[in-house]
Amino acid sequence: MSISSDTTQDPRRPEDEHRFPCPQCGSDMRFAPSEGKLICDHCGHDEAIEDKTAGPWGGEAPALVELDYEAAIAAKLPAQEMEETRVSQCPSCGAQVTFTAANHSAECPFCATPVVTDTGTHRHIKPKGVLPFKLTEKQAHDAMNGWLGRLWFAPNGLKDYAKKGRKMDGIYVPYWTYDADTATQYQGQRGDAYYVTVRGNDGKSRQERRIRWSRRSGRVARFFDDILILASRSLPKRFTDRLAPWDLTALDAYRPEFLSGFRAEGYTVELAEGFEEAKQIIEAQIREDIRRDIGGDEQRIDNMQVRIDDVTFKHILLPVWLAAYKYRGQTFRFVVNGQTGKVQGERPWSWVKIAIAVVLAAIAIGAGLYVYDLVENGGAAFK
Repeated sequence: MSISSDTTQDPRRPEDEHRFPCPQCGSDMRFAPSEGKLICDHCGHDEAIEDKTAGPWGGEAPALVELDYEAAIAAKLPAQEMEETRVSQCPSCGAQVTFTAANHSAECPFCATPVVTDTGTHRHIKPKGVLPFKLTEKQAHDAMNGWLGRLWFAPNGLKDYAKKGRKMDGIYVPYWTYDADTATQYQGQRGDAYYVTVRGNDGKSRQERRIRWSRRSGRVARFFDDILILASRSLPKRFTDRLAPWDLTALDAYRPEFLSGFRAEGYTVELAEGFEEAKQIIEAQIREDIRRDIGGDEQRIDNMQVRIDDVTFKHILLPVWLAAYKYRGQTFRFVVNGQTGKVQGERPWSWVKIAIAVVLAAIAIGAGLYVYDLVENGGAAFK
């Protein structure tokens, strides 16, 4: 038996959209990453997730459809591309996390700050794709503990605190992907190296490298596919950027079933703001293309006129296991890529361990100097 969640005429409230009652006992079912299906923890019943992306006569599922960027900026997207979710906003980090009526949290999963449980609604562009969790919570916990174990200067107390098995939160983090077709006219200079023999002040000759510059102009074109931009401010980008790479070929069409039992963060980086960051990535790549087109040993780019056409986008959700620990008044956050198990986090330091390391290093250096002195003096101390 499979579950269908067609919500075109669904009377459920926004907070009920991601709830899937078990047909046998009525308890909420959740998505199980290890099995790729919905399961009921109460009675053990499981349900396959219906593949709604396949064509009416079977065959290969169509690709995820991109949305028109200009239409979105002009607020002219079709109504079915928008949704309203019920969220709780953290007063500390600003995260907007979706909750169901039966699933409120006393603290923010991103920073462990207590949050007010009353909620508001957030109307936004509906996710187009989702990368389902592959790692279970236990696998993510093991990956995080392994990462902590390799940090010798981390406080033992924090390691022990993390190993006690405190629950990690599975969060779907929002991202934008942008596609764009570009064509660029440029003017620049090509530098070709040559060498001349010169005589130095010491009277000796040597080879000196010089550059012969010549004018160049031309055109480069590139299509950009799925430029990935984080659409959240809840976690530092230095963490989330290092969770890459993501295998976006595994993206599935968005279905609420994948979110059952997990939370999803609403985007706080708007579409236009995300595209400004994407344009920086586009420009950097185009500069590399121009340098390659100019050739030679060195290149100078004097001017470039970039034309960007046919911009499309998707709002997608990527899986992250998250732990936020309060330890001695400080919050330490760790994130685990829910697809690959890659771990990043705030590196904690134990000043006691650092002090011990400094003392041991000083002893080792002192011992080394003592031995060196003995050797230099012919081993007199041993006579």
